[in-house]
Amino acid sequence: MTVVSEQPDPALRGKIAIWWLIASEVMIFGGAVGSYIMARAGGPGWSAEAAHLSTSLATINTFVLLTSSMTMAMAFAAYQKMDQRGVQRFLLFTVLLGLTFLGIKAYEYTSHITEGVAPWSGSFWSFYYMLTGLHALHVLAGIIVNVVLLLAAGRGLSTGYRIEIAGLYWHFVDVVWIFLFPLLYLSY
Repeated sequence: MTVVSEQPDPALRGKIAIWWLIASEVMIFGGAVGSYIMARAGGPGWSAEAAHLSTSLATINTFVLLTSSMTMAMAFAAYQKMDQRGVQRFLLFTVLLGLTFLGIKAYEYTSHITEGVAPWSGSFWSFYYMLTGLHALHVLAGIIVNVVLLLAAGRGLSTGYRIEIAGLYWHFVDVVWIFLFPLLYLSY
């Protein structure tokens, strides 16, 4: 009797896993954003607090993150063309842009904290630090995954479908920012 494995191939398993992860993340961010919207709609408004945020820095960060989404897609396109150097180059750009985003976010946090605005300074600031901090942790996780792929590509290892899966995660993180940017920075 011959036993035949009916396990799906690793690429399919990886894609299913990342879509499950993204679905769970949608619930986490959806709950947090929904709580923010409900609190803001039910309260006296946080216009003064929201106006304190730097729209120009957030706009730059939006541009940085959207550009990183483009370089991530270009890394996958390079993989499809069997262009190993292109994969490395575009993964490196994606990592650098992700680090730029976190650097700008760290500058924002430092500026707020030195001005005496901390997460416990009020409801708006609690939501602001929670939502942007949670998002920043996801950006950091994406950077770590992309660094691992970059190192593997540098050693000549096939990154294969993993680039596509990492790209799905990276694009999800970008989409979350697209929701956070107007909710926090443009709603005063």
